[in-house]
Amino acid sequence: MRIPSGGSQFDSTFANCESLSRNDTKYVENTIEIRECTTLGELAECVDLQREVFALPEVELSPVRHFVVTRNAGGFTLGAYDGDRLVGYVLSVPAFLRGEKAFYSHMTGVRQEYQSTGIGRRLKWAQRESALELGVKFIKWTFEPVKARNGYFNLEKLGAIVTEYERNFYGTDYAVSPESGKQIGLQSDRLFAEWHLESEKVRALAAGEAWIETRTPEAEIAVSNDWSQLVATDPAAALELQLRVREGFESSLGRGLHAAAFKRDEVEPKYLMFLK
Repeated sequence: MRIPSGGSQFDSTFANCESLSRNDTKYVENTIEIRECTTLGELAECVDLQREVFALPEVELSPVRHFVVTRNAGGFTLGAYDGDRLVGYVLSVPAFLRGEKAFYSHMTGVRQEYQSTGIGRRLKWAQRESALELGVKFIKWTFEPVKARNGYFNLEKLGAIVTEYERNFYGTDYAVSPESGKQIGLQSDRLFAEWHLESEKVRALAAGEAWIETRTPEAEIAVSNDWSQLVATDPAAALELQLRVREGFESSLGRGLHAAAFKRDEVEPKYLMFLK
């Protein structure tokens, strides 16, 4: 359901922004430029930012060659610049999915001091505009199902939906229990965000209009409001939650449902599942 709001196309803050004041956030919003990264130097900056933001082992980083090949294969990298400094980027890899041209959004990263200022959102909407200009109407990417903020951003701020859940997509990560000292394996389960760029909800959000889901969900899947804290303090409980979320999604998707909304809550945020 579309509700005209007269607001800006790019909302500049998240509700839980902690690192910057509202005035700081407005300054960042007004000074950031989104443009394509095309030179080897600009793409090398993306690798450096990737190293800083994702804290991955060097062998796991996407090298400059990956960015260069992506661009020459029809993809693109958009950068967010504060003056001459790259502060965020999104990489769009060309794909052919479900019988149509698409982009696989391989990674979106924003420097820590610029997070929660709307830069990630601006990058995604700019990605949509660039894709549509190239005749592409579908973008897909993965995200962690247990992180409430990811679910809210992807489903409510961007208007993506979820129809796929993949177990242990990247392999098992290990956390150490502070009580027993034993390693507890947390598998890299992922949801696939499907961004249908011309759906009614996405078009409304792109125009700066609010969207309220009026349908009654067929099922709900609750997650933690602070997954990182749960992993740090109680890995066993984190593993238990991960398995419960996995069961909830696999059961719901198996019944023909899909996630199309996310309900924020300080105690128990939830994915809302609907009939297709």
